[in-house]
Amino acid sequence: MKKPMIDAQLLHILACPVTKAQVYFSEDKTELVCLASRLAYPIRDGIPVMLEDEARQIEQDEYDRLKKKYR
Repeated sequence: MKKPMIDAQLLHILACPVTKAQVYFSEDKTELVCLASRLAYPIRDGIPVMLEDEARQIEQDEYDRLKKKYR
């Protein structure tokens, strides 16, 4: 699977539209995740889709792994 390319500066300024918290790459780098809202936003054709309706809920085990990695 091709990994999306998102500029580090863009990732730094993006925020979760629900909580306004920082977002991080998912484990496989195909989504941007927000630990505060426990939502994962898809990246399609290299473009993050930052819409709550397009996001998926993060399961507890994934949340725990991401929390250890990013906090």
